[in-house]
Amino acid sequence: MEKKSRDTIQSLRIGMSILDVLAQEKRPLKITEIQEKTTITKSNLYKYINTLIQDDWIYRDSNTGLYYLGSKLIKYGMTAMGNQDILAMITPYLRSISEHTKNSALFSVPTYNGPVIAKINRSNQILNIGAEIGTLLPPNSSSGKIFYLFADSQKSKKWRVNYASSIIQDTEEIQRIRKEKIAFARAPLIAEASSVSIPIMDYSMELIGIITVAGFSSDIPRTIDDPLSRYLQQMQAEISMEF
Repeated sequence: MEKKSRDTIQSLRIGMSILDVLAQEKRPLKITEIQEKTTITKSNLYKYINTLIQDDWIYRDSNTGLYYLGSKLIKYGMTAMGNQDILAMITPYLRSISEHTKNSALFSVPTYNGPVIAKINRSNQILNIGAEIGTLLPPNSSSGKIFYLFADSQKSKKWRVNYASSIIQDTEEIQRIRKEKIAFARAPLIAEASSVSIPIMDYSMELIGIITVAGFSSDIPRTIDDPLSRYLQQMQAEISMEF
């Protein structure tokens, strides 16, 4: 005998079917393609999609009209992955960097809303760096600077518009970060803490993640000549080679 479905919400299942289609196709889709694959009526489909966009489950490129999976799914997916894929590869490095610098090491991933923390290796310091998994890092942080200069332009376009007034403007600093592949920021989240970040690139020089060291401002390097900065540059090259 067929088991009857009970205590379910049909509208939720319909909304999830839109996410399933975007995930299965593994490419951005037009609204007409989503409608064709889900068979949801156009009027209802717009309502579902607008809701999903509002809560960052889906991202819409305003220029092309294409729909992508949103940053919230990336956040949840990276959290659920735990020790798999890229997090499995990056975790030993985070641990080594945290132990070497005696500060917390964070790994964030680029999303359409900016860099989102996916993994943290905390130091033994008492300082709470003010960040948890899923935190969206601000544009004035060292991670934000790396994201601005190295993230794919399509992925960072919306973020650039939203944070135009907060994005780094110093031409000399921009050139230095591009050349040295390291960025510094003083007190980006709380007054006592500062950070330094490095981009992790793949074989095609696409940004796949950002490693950030955060801690008391007195313990975080401010210049490229600091021994810890040189160490992080070496780690940047070594880790990027893994991808």
